[in-house]
Amino acid sequence: MGITIASKVADYRGQCIASVKMVGGSIHIHCQRDKRFSMRGGGSGKPGLLNRWLHRIVEDTPLFGMRTFVHVEYAQVFINSGLVEVEELPFVAAGSRVTNRYARLISGLCRHMPISAVSLYVGLRWNTVKNIDREWMKKTLPMKKPSDLEDVDYIGVDEVARAKGQDYVTVVYDLGSGDLLWVHEGRTASVLGQFLNALSEETANGIKAVAMDMGLAYQCAVRRWLPNADIVFDRFHVMQMYSKALAQVRRALFKKADDEGKEMLKGSRYLILPNKSNLNEAQQSRLDDLLVANAPLNEAYILKEQLQSLWDKPVSFDQMHANLEAWCELADECGLAPIKRVAATLRNHAVGVCNYARHPISNARVEAGNVAIGLIRKRARGIKDLKYFILKIFQISTPPDEHAWLSTGQDAGLCTV
Repeated sequence: MGITIASKVADYRGQCIASVKMVGGSIHIHCQRDKRFSMRGGGSGKPGLLNRWLHRIVEDTPLFGMRTFVHVEYAQVFINSGLVEVEELPFVAAGSRVTNRYARLISGLCRHMPISAVSLYVGLRWNTVKNIDREWMKKTLPMKKPSDLEDVDYIGVDEVARAKGQDYVTVVYDLGSGDLLWVHEGRTASVLGQFLNALSEETANGIKAVAMDMGLAYQCAVRRWLPNADIVFDRFHVMQMYSKALAQVRRALFKKADDEGKEMLKGSRYLILPNKSNLNEAQQSRLDDLLVANAPLNEAYILKEQLQSLWDKPVSFDQMHANLEAWCELADECGLAPIKRVAATLRNHAVGVCNYARHPISNARVEAGNVAIGLIRKRARGIKDLKYFILKIFQISTPPDEHAWLSTGQDAGLCTV
């Protein structure tokens, strides 16, 4: 079959297309090595002589709805008596038998689809698709080293799990730009310390505050490596802690209630935990009836709204500290054990909570990232490869158009996962 394919379309550098055939519903492109290119070892880049010809079949993006295979001829290069290398195929994706453009396509599909669906769509095994996606992300994802970071004022730190309760990783975001800065296996002080210690002295001294939950490990790391930065305990985590206490109050009331009371409390969790403004009219009416009928729950709910108001109006550190102490006194007087425990915890962490008055930051960007990470877990239906999981976190934090059309890794920071 006679055919002419423009070199920019085929992009098989170092190859000449000899023939194109259809075999069993697939397209086979047979190539011969272009003799105009000198022979160089793929590892050392040194010139050499032909030792022997090798042949390989790689898959390219489908043509006309048919799977496309490229039959490649390349050289094993004799450089000297102690060194024989195979020459590089620049259009073949590293570690796989597909072209760069097909790897780019597969990785782009894996960004939005489960691996199992991509595997079924392209006709490759699940592990093959995952490995192609992993290698392409390692090659193309733009990731900065901590030592290269500049002009970072506020960072947010949190932990996420590969699966529920398993294989935690630490994530660090720039709260100014919203960029993901760092992901690493583990959630200890030394893990975060690796990131903080790698920062340049100028960047480390420029960080004003770090937003986090009340975990001791991250606090220790910040106090050791960023002694001049303030710690701000994130509002989301404070309210999350209170919501758990409020749910405990509801459960305790449910156990003690009669049949009529239990019927009223049944299914009320979704009414008391969200903000009232997020409920529809019917839900608000049911919430009002529930609170009127349950004085302890009503008191705990009012305390929740009062606690939320601590962050609503900008005040000084001293005023916010006084407001927090006044709330803790009310919580102590309510007589509800879960609420009193929250008050004790907030007293012990009052400085970090009230540092919000000095640095009005939150981990909202981090929590948004955690939601996206949850979608990764759900889409993959369980990721056992932790390094691959870390790459997917970076991928989902990169704009799709920036990632999807990168054909080489030359202009991107190479991944060190």
